[in-house]
Amino acid sequence: MDRSRLARYAAPAAFLAAVTIGVVVIRAGLEHGKHHSGTTTTTTTKTTTTHAHGHKSSHARTYTIKSGDTLAAIAAANGTTVAALVHLNPGIDPQALRVGQTIRVK
Repeated sequence: MDRSRLARYAAPAAFLAAVTIGVVVIRAGLEHGKHHSGTTTTTTTKTTTTHAHGHKSSHARTYTIKSGDTLAAIAAANGTTVAALVHLNPGIDPQALRVGQTIRVK
């Protein structure tokens, strides 16, 4: 095979190999999150808040972040959504959770 023909096929083959490796790495990370979510522990604390209309809400729940946790796994383990967790925790960066960080889950 001459050089021009080799160069013509080498670049697309390298690209496909890089994409395939990227997909495998991402899927492995997602699978790790699924397996890890089964071992999470939820810490429950109670607070009572009186709203402007005099209504009380109680039973706020918090969760302490552990190594490997993702918001998606925490949401699934607590019967909620990532959007709800972000709403309950203003300023939280879903991509930069810190071990030991406490977040509200309810």
